[in-house]
This record gives sequence, C-alpha cells and structure tokens, in this order.
Amino acid sequence: MLDLSFVRNNLSLVEDKLRARNADPAALLAGFVSLDGRRREAITQAELLKARRNELSQQVGTLKKAGQDATALVEETKALKEQLDTLDTLAAALDVEMRQSLARIPNLTRDEVPAGKSEADNVVVKSWGTIPTLDFTPKPHWELGESLGILDLERAAKLSGARFAVYKGAGARLERALINFMLNQHTEAHGYTEVLPPFMVNSKSLFGTGQLPKFAEDLFRCGDGAEDAGFVEGEYRDNDHWLIPTAEVPVTNLFRDEILDDASLPICFAAYTPCFRAEAGAAGRDTRGIIRQHQFQKVELVKFARPEESDTEHEKLTHDAETILELLGLPYRRMLLCAGDTGFSAAKTYDLEVWLPGQGLYREISSCSNFEAFQARRANIRYKPGGKGKTEFVHTLNGSGLAVGRTWLAVLENYQQADGSVKVPEVLRPYMGGLEQISAKG
Repeated sequence: MLDLSFVRNNLSLVEDKLRARNADPAALLAGFVSLDGRRREAITQAELLKARRNELSQQVGTLKKAGQDATALVEETKALKEQLDTLDTLAAALDVEMRQSLARIPNLTRDEVPAGKSEADNVVVKSWGTIPTLDFTPKPHWELGESLGILDLERAAKLSGARFAVYKGAGARLERALINFMLNQHTEAHGYTEVLPPFMVNSKSLFGTGQLPKFAEDLFRCGDGAEDAGFVEGEYRDNDHWLIPTAEVPVTNLFRDEILDDASLPICFAAYTPCFRAEAGAAGRDTRGIIRQHQFQKVELVKFARPEESDTEHEKLTHDAETILELLGLPYRRMLLCAGDTGFSAAKTYDLEVWLPGQGLYREISSCSNFEAFQARRANIRYKPGGKGKTEFVHTLNGSGLAVGRTWLAVLENYQQADGSVKVPEVLRPYMGGLEQISAKG
C-alpha cells in the first residue's frame, strides 16, 4: 500500500507511474481524491466545532462564577457534542474507505524500470550458460515423462481435473531431490533460515502481501460458498482460510503487526511449500505438460531489510536463485521486467528464464522482487532504526529459489539423451541415492 501523504502530495507523479503500468489513473485515483477531500472537510469542520465548544465552555464557567444563567450555552454545547460525534463517525468511515481505495492502487515502479506494456518489452540484463546443441530432435518434458513412466498427467486428471500431475518412481524422487538440494544450498551456503509455514492462511495475510482484494479469483478459498469469504467489503473474519499461492504470503506475514529489532536486519528465510493457484486468467495457456499447474511445489526466499539496503539485498537474493540454476548446469537469462509487466505489489522485478530445448524457448522459473515498503505498510511491519525513537516500515523482498516443477522439467529437457533417457545432474545424485540416469525402467 502506498503512503497516504505521499499520494496526496504527489498526485502527478503517481498518475504518471500508473500510466507506465498501463493502468487508468482516473479510475484508480478518483475515489481516493474524492474521499480525501470529504475526510479533510469533516476534520476541518470538527476542529471548528471543537474550538467553538471550548469557547462556550469558558463562557459557561464565567457565567456560573458570576451566578448567571448558562442554560442556553450548555444546551448549545450539548448540540455541538452531538455534531462532533457525527463528524467523528463520518471521518472514521471515510478513513476505512480511503484505506480500501489505497489498497487497490498498485506499487510505483522504480525509475530504472523500463517503459513497456508486456513481456515483449522486458530487457535481458544477463545470460548464463550455453544452449546445448543436440544431434537429435529434443522432446518436450511431457513426452519424456510419459515415455519414462515418471509423469502421469492422464491419471492426475482423473483424480483432480486439468492442471494437476502425478509424479512416479524416479520422477517423484527427482522432485524431492530438488527440494532438498535447494533448501540445503540456501540455508548452508547462502545463510537463510529454513521455515516450514502453514499451507493455509487467513485474509489478513493475503491482504498484507497484496493478493487481496484484487486477485481473489486467482486463489482457492476454503469454505462452503461466497458467504464464507474472509474478505468482505474490507472486513475480515477470524475463521476464514485460503490455500497459499506462494510461501511469500505466510512467511512475509510472520511479522505482521510487529516491530523488528534493527540489529536483526536483514532477516532471510527460505521456505518449501506446495502452492495453489486457480489460474483464472490462464484459460487455454500452457495446457500441455506441467508449466502452469493448480498445485505445484516451490522453494521461496523472503527477506526483510532496511530501506537503504534493499537494493543490495535484491541483487543478492536474485543471485542466490541464479546459483541453483548454475549448479544444475541449466542455461538461463535474467530479465528486468518493464513497468507494464511488473506485478501489482512490486517496485522492481527480475525474472529468471530457463532454456527448454524440448520447446525451443526460455520460460520463467523464478521472479525476484523488491516491494520496498508496499507490503510492510499493508501488513504493518516496522523496525526502529538505531538511535531513533520513531519506527519506520521495513522493505520486503522475495523470489523463487526455485519453482520446483519447472526446474524438474528443465532438468528433463536439458539432460535428455538420444535414447530417451535423462542424465541426473551431478549435484543431485547424492539426493537420488547415487542414480546417474533415469531410463524407461524408472
């Protein structure tokens, strides 16, 4: 969420930044400007009435001391109190509406974020690895997985419907190996603290990281119907639950409504969780294979940093995610997302895209973002800078380190052999019981 005073005092800048995101400033800010005007008018009227009430109180005291009748002034004072109560109620209601209006405005992108409308306008800032030259026609992962007997999409559809997968044999073990390898690398080599959070969260948590209210249709809600939704016109219920779309949500909200110790920053967490996404806006996209699933596994990196250090921590986090790809020997590129492709809560995002020879293209495998104070303001996560009495909002960052399913398919496609088998990357072999190759025997 943006700072109220900042938006009020920098409307032209906010409008320009929203246009860069291909958003409509008039639609997003009209409610805010109107509400802000009404709220400030109510406050001004309340201050005038309070001044009048104080004046009357003094007059009443003077009259009573003089033994004169103050009944009329007392009645006027009572009437003023009723008007003040009405104005206070109005101001409180307008505060709630203002917060709801602000909650629908996306974060402002950094100045270095390039202009652009879609992923076609993203900028390559780094490439790593050599795209393999194969002397045979490479297969996509869904064909490899089926022929090796390690991926069963047909039975997954029978169990749960489209966009689900069943991993079997060496395929299931490869998924588990990747999770353990990523967690070990991030905790032992990169210094993250491992966290295993709940896989269901409440609406306040989803509001804190920016999924609610805007992206409710992309989430899976637990309940009997719409009446059980946790987010209803800005109000929350204590018994609502949603399946997490990413570990970013529970891990970032670990410190919701808390003040962090300055000496503890930066705080760095790594978390494995399954993730659940409705993919409401992805109808007809990536219907083959396991690129876009309703349920998938991910290892997420989350950081809480001082504002002046968040840029450095963003670069470190992105590099930590890249290290996984490099250790696995998977060619990738780092993309700086343009303003039109940057997520709702992010100020700046790098996407890591891995090369998939079976499909002849790069695909996103990690998104690493600096949210600055946007999430912290929504979730009320603060810290007290050393030597200062006033608290400030921390900066939050996160990124996939990595999306496990997409790493799984990248291994299959990049390490496939002419005979249809798949070599196991050396760094994964200790996690695979020494297995060097996945063959049709699985």
